[in-house]
Amino acid sequence: MRNFKALVLLLGLTLVLAACDFGGDSSSSTGEDGETLKELNVSINEDPPAFHPALATDTTSGVILASVFEGLTRLDSDGNPVEGMAENIDVSADGKTYTYTLRDAKWSNGDPVTAEDFEYAWKWALNPENAADYAYQLYYIQGAEEYNLGEGSEEDVKVTAVDDKTLEVELTNPTPFFDELTAFYTYYPVNSKVSEENPDAYKNPNDDNYIGNGPFTLDEFASSDHITLNKNDEYWDKDNVDVDKVNVRMIESEATALKEFDAGNLDYLGAPFNSVDLNALDRFKESDELHVSDMAGTYMITFNTEDDVLQNKHIREALTIAIDRQGLIDNVTKGEQAPASGLVPLTMEGFEEQRDYFESNDEEAAKEALQKGLDELGLNSASDVKIKLSYNTSEAHAAIMQYVQQNWVDKLGVDVTLDNSEWQVYLEELKSLNYQAGRYGWVGDFNDPYNFLELYKRKGGNNTTAWENEEYKDLLDKATVETDEATRTELLQDAEEVFMNDYPIAPIYFYTNIAVKSDRVENMEPDPLSNLQLKYVKIKE
Repeated sequence: MRNFKALVLLLGLTLVLAACDFGGDSSSSTGEDGETLKELNVSINEDPPAFHPALATDTTSGVILASVFEGLTRLDSDGNPVEGMAENIDVSADGKTYTYTLRDAKWSNGDPVTAEDFEYAWKWALNPENAADYAYQLYYIQGAEEYNLGEGSEEDVKVTAVDDKTLEVELTNPTPFFDELTAFYTYYPVNSKVSEENPDAYKNPNDDNYIGNGPFTLDEFASSDHITLNKNDEYWDKDNVDVDKVNVRMIESEATALKEFDAGNLDYLGAPFNSVDLNALDRFKESDELHVSDMAGTYMITFNTEDDVLQNKHIREALTIAIDRQGLIDNVTKGEQAPASGLVPLTMEGFEEQRDYFESNDEEAAKEALQKGLDELGLNSASDVKIKLSYNTSEAHAAIMQYVQQNWVDKLGVDVTLDNSEWQVYLEELKSLNYQAGRYGWVGDFNDPYNFLELYKRKGGNNTTAWENEEYKDLLDKATVETDEATRTELLQDAEEVFMNDYPIAPIYFYTNIAVKSDRVENMEPDPLSNLQLKYVKIKE
């Protein structure tokens, strides 16, 4: 969902309690007119890296944006696309032309939401000058890829506001998951009038012109402390929004967040906001409070294939197969995850079975691969392989990376040091390839294997490995135009095999949704893609 989008379910957070009145039972408060307000209390790890829909790439940003904006479609509580800003969707017989009729909807400042707002926002994301990492999610549209890569013009992008209420979109190929894509934040609109007058308005949530069209408004952002979301009185479906106010606190430590939950000051722990303290999992299991479900996400270690050492395939192979994944799950994460031997999660159609690209915890094979790598690099011994293993600050990530470090040291004899940094800094290090090996996670943006495989189709964007392969590209290109579902699945399976045989990543496990919530909230369960729509949350009286 996303770079964890690169996503990013086990995160850590920072806390400053004194600045906000969030202590004690804040299930309700009194509004200006004396009415009782229903409040929801959650936490995230730290400041969202992006507040502009076109510039976001991670779940922390995404969960805020999904509350403040709404696309042509919106995901329901089960993760299925339903009409959002679009009141009607007409698809041509060949599946390539979509015509959207917009409902009567307003921005939070009272401006009408128009088709021009969508055309402007999508073309802004594709404009190469704006450097939107997720621009490739729009490549399904005719002319979009060419414009973004500097090989075409904005006028060639087939998104047209026919009139204020009608948007026409022409796709390059039939795309069965396009209704899911239009619910994703890269496809959100921005108010074109506001953005044209103040291009930076949507980058700063404290700007008076930061307005949304979703169920909530972002009314206050205090960096490293809190975000306040209030119910949007201009939202077209406001009568079906139960929560009046959402208090989002930044809490760096999973242990601190757990204490706040136990004290009744937080209503929820889990994806996509934060993670449950690993030390509390057994307790919540015993009390039957822990909610565990499958998720379309992969926790992995990504390798910088341009690094002097990790450019070598056999070194990457040795590091990958030396990891005891089941031991990690049984002793550290304890979240009923499935060991991962591939990139695509087991929840995806055609990939439900474990693949045998390698065998985990195979010390003998790992040592053989390591020796091949040493010979090719001209190194004398395993201790000459020096790896800095990086991760974003989090107690959970730290525990996992320490386990991996011990595996590599004990089984291979390589020199491994750990390095952590806060989330925004860490993302930049990955994107700029200023790292060797690093923790990474990806949760699906839409429910199709292509979403995971397209990450590595080309350098740049969310591809943090610098790995590129022409055979891989060719297989994905063939899959995008293949109309026979069985043949398309085979092409995607072949692509994953090419990818995994070169070891640009070391998959660790397939995520599960792990969460606990207070008894006073209902309809607060993430869907298989780790989306949690606050629009549907109910507060018990």
